[in-house]
Amino acid sequence: MSDLSKIRNIGIAAHIDAGKTTLTERILFYTGRSHKVGEVHEGSATMDWMEQEKERGITITSAATTCEWDGRTINIIDTPGHVDFTIEVERSLRVLDGLVFVLCAVGAVQPQSETVWRQANRYRVPRIAFVNKMDRTGADFFNVISKMRSRLMARAVAAQLPIGAEGNFQGVINLLEGQAYYYDENTTGLDPVIKEVPEEYFSQYKTMRHELIEAIVETDDLLMEKYLEDEDSITEEELKSALRRAVLHDGLIPVFCGTAFKNKGVQNLLDAVNRYMPSPIDVPAIKGTIPGTEEEDERPSEVNAPFSALAFKIATDPHVGRLTYCRIYSGTLNKGDTIYNVAKGKGERVSRLIRMHANSREEIDTCQAGDIVAVIGLKTATTGDTLTFKDSQILLESIHIPETVMDVAIEPKTKQDNEKMTDGLLKLAEEDPTFRYTYNEETGQVIISGMGELHLEIIVDRLMREFKVEANVGKPQVAYRETIKGSVDQVHGKLAKQTGGKGQYGHCIINVKPLDLEKSEGKNFMFTNAISGGDIPKQYIPSVEKGCEEALRGGILAGYQILGVDVTLTGGSFHEVDSSEMAFKAAGSIAMKDALKKCTPVILEPAMKVVIVTPEEYAGNVNGDINGRRGHVEDIASEDEGYQSISAKVPMAEMFGFSTDLRNKSQGRATYTMEFDNYVEVPRSISDEIIRKSGGAVAKG
Repeated sequence: MSDLSKIRNIGIAAHIDAGKTTLTERILFYTGRSHKVGEVHEGSATMDWMEQEKERGITITSAATTCEWDGRTINIIDTPGHVDFTIEVERSLRVLDGLVFVLCAVGAVQPQSETVWRQANRYRVPRIAFVNKMDRTGADFFNVISKMRSRLMARAVAAQLPIGAEGNFQGVINLLEGQAYYYDENTTGLDPVIKEVPEEYFSQYKTMRHELIEAIVETDDLLMEKYLEDEDSITEEELKSALRRAVLHDGLIPVFCGTAFKNKGVQNLLDAVNRYMPSPIDVPAIKGTIPGTEEEDERPSEVNAPFSALAFKIATDPHVGRLTYCRIYSGTLNKGDTIYNVAKGKGERVSRLIRMHANSREEIDTCQAGDIVAVIGLKTATTGDTLTFKDSQILLESIHIPETVMDVAIEPKTKQDNEKMTDGLLKLAEEDPTFRYTYNEETGQVIISGMGELHLEIIVDRLMREFKVEANVGKPQVAYRETIKGSVDQVHGKLAKQTGGKGQYGHCIINVKPLDLEKSEGKNFMFTNAISGGDIPKQYIPSVEKGCEEALRGGILAGYQILGVDVTLTGGSFHEVDSSEMAFKAAGSIAMKDALKKCTPVILEPAMKVVIVTPEEYAGNVNGDINGRRGHVEDIASEDEGYQSISAKVPMAEMFGFSTDLRNKSQGRATYTMEFDNYVEVPRSISDEIIRKSGGAVAKG
């Protein structure tokens, strides 16, 4: 059994192209995990192991690896930066204890940086920051810290002072230690030369060290007293211990810097991970509920506590089959154990345990609290499921899964392709909860839904390559939704059938109104049982809820899924002999469909947050283009060197072809990022057209 205080579970996350994967590759090299430095641009990065990742030079799936540094075990998850794969970041942050937040020294805080930051805030993940690409033209360490404070509202403070910048970047000065580290990029930076602080940097070093110490002592009353008496009486060790506490509990973000590509500053970052990132015992006990009750419970990060784990990722390996990635929160798990999937209510046997290194494997016999492992043999586990032993169940909070925003129709060419595609879709949907698919019985097409064009492009590419499916692929379509604006009370749903023998009887009465999204905690459907007395026996109430929820899958206007519905069950009746779960489920569905027609249904469309960085002379053209796409400009900010940043909200339906138009309007000099913001009501004229094209309420799943 390893010492839990010597484990670090960290993620590496950032905006696209900030250099996360390159940084991870250097970490693997310096910790002895790999003996050759892998490069993203050469397609040889260890962590980008999928064919599509190698070709495009981007990270698509979060990859897990384990390495050792200075007597500590570091479990690392390298996450994607592209907004289409935001679920990979979401589920990684859910199971990590700490985060290395990577920022580009030139681009500073970019839109996806803000998204990842908000996700980390949601899970209260302690962070340290690493300003990468200090060797690039335009690199500015202090500008990045300034932008972190203004845009992310981060309590960012420099922990290092860069020696030089751009082509003259030589190394770093550690402010607490007072030592300068010089790196020779030609020797892959293995042995930095440690010197005294250079004379020309001494004044700046003293000022920045003073700022860092002030930020630290503000979080510690005892140190503050000591500091006010005599700043120099505080030892380096006291400052480091206080900085660790401030990172873990007070949200202080020490900022480090370097250039992963040129092999400078990575070892210092590894030292900082060991020193300032939490171990499993520094993290509060994981909370959950006892199944079947609303009673809260928790599991401390202890080897002797009852076993609990969260499945956070499913992957299919060509050699060993289905892998379930798990974070072990408490207790111990051995190969051959039978565990219980609390969410699914099923027991399963652990046939093998594996510690992952990107896509290679190391078999182990046992794992314990604090470990991140892959389990082979679990057939029913999906993303967000809680795993325990049957006699010590707890249901942990699941993982937030965003709504899909884009659809593509795909049609297999032959019957054989149809079978292969069914198998492929099933496996891909298991791996990726933001990918969904439905069959359209009328057209014979499959509608696949995802987070954006790139996401669906990768899915189709994987279907064709990994599952050898030949298919015709349609153009991307917007994933519309429906909702209600009105309310209705006392709607009856009744199923009463008599067929010779035992009949079917179910009757429910419901009130329906729009859901208050502020109180819904991210849910799209809320069901309240307000029956007093025994109008409907308790065992049938979940069936009514299920019937109501299933009726929301196909909308009233154009067959799209319905969001934002609040249902209250107020009454009903039952038959001693003829009532059944199935009958009440049907009654719930009948009542719901009837109620929806009376609640002023409307069509919603996904609105995207678009941020465009353009030279000032093209800003007018860009604004005009946004307005022409039914967009609304929310903010215009001046960027460095004659550039403007335009933030806007634009309907997804209007964003097709935007990248080409933007290139033409800015002579190829403007760039943009886009991410899902929320659903908004579609204007009446467009709504009528959508309904006309759908042929009315055609069930879309």
